[in-house]
Amino acid sequence: MDARIDIRELNELIEKHSGFVTNLQAGMNQVIVGQKHLVESLLIGLLADGHILLEGLPGLAKTLAIKTLSELIDADFSRIQFTPDLLPADVVGTMVYSQKSEEFKVKRGPIFANFVLADEINRAPAKVQSALLEAMQERQVTIGKETFEMPQPFLVLATQNPIEQEGTYPLPEAQVDRFMLKVVIGYPELSEEKRIIRQNITGEKIKTRPVLSPREIVEARRVVHMVYVDEKIEQYIADIVFATRYPDKYGLAELKGMISFGASPRASINLALAARAYAFIKRRGYVIPEDVRAIAHDVLRHRIGLSYEAEASNLSSDEIVSLILNSVEVP
Repeated sequence: MDARIDIRELNELIEKHSGFVTNLQAGMNQVIVGQKHLVESLLIGLLADGHILLEGLPGLAKTLAIKTLSELIDADFSRIQFTPDLLPADVVGTMVYSQKSEEFKVKRGPIFANFVLADEINRAPAKVQSALLEAMQERQVTIGKETFEMPQPFLVLATQNPIEQEGTYPLPEAQVDRFMLKVVIGYPELSEEKRIIRQNITGEKIKTRPVLSPREIVEARRVVHMVYVDEKIEQYIADIVFATRYPDKYGLAELKGMISFGASPRASINLALAARAYAFIKRRGYVIPEDVRAIAHDVLRHRIGLSYEAEASNLSSDEIVSLILNSVEVP
């Protein structure tokens, strides 16, 4: 079959299935002022079936964003506040003895929800973090002798506060790698701040109504998997990731001493998956280089290890990604 007809059919299929994106964005924008990038990232994570690590100061609508999304999708939402005394059982669940039936029964933890907000994940010790990350990776949890599948869709949004480092347990690099995206959110614009004040002093609660069901999200994911990724785009993704490992081969010899380790193969997979979801959001049946560039910082910023030299020069992983995007040849 002619490839052009294929793409045309694919575009029509995506047009048919992506109508809810506008409704979701409109619903989110009703409640959340600004934070366009956060809303877009949540949609990418949702459609590409990837978890998100959010870094932002307190009060920037992180909790509100995921709660609103779960209301718009008519899905289960749970929030886990990570604290130093939290135990793995507090997250995944435990066996509880029932006096009535004289046997142990499984009591499921708050992780059994479609949308899980792990608030301040770096406040809890490694044992708790790994319990959450195992559920994220395996999509299942074992309590006692029983194994339970996670509901579909299952999206974990973990937040960490960049300013308070006292009494925190930083996530190890291998665990951070399990997040598809690391999204850094900043302060709103002045005009947005005024709208936030106005919205909150009126005391009116904006009611959100579900615009789609969890089943429709699972269906949309199937269509996202059909988005066409050309061989040239695959090469472009591989080149970007390889440039984080061997910058000198891409004319970036000055970065060689700045990077202690490059992005893993998981970065290549997630770049392709997130680019597909981004193309779907933009109502396209194929991925273009701009899609890859649009999501590259969020996919790569937590997967590049900075050397002491880079830290001494105040060079961030975001700046390294920008340098790589500017030097790798665009197809």
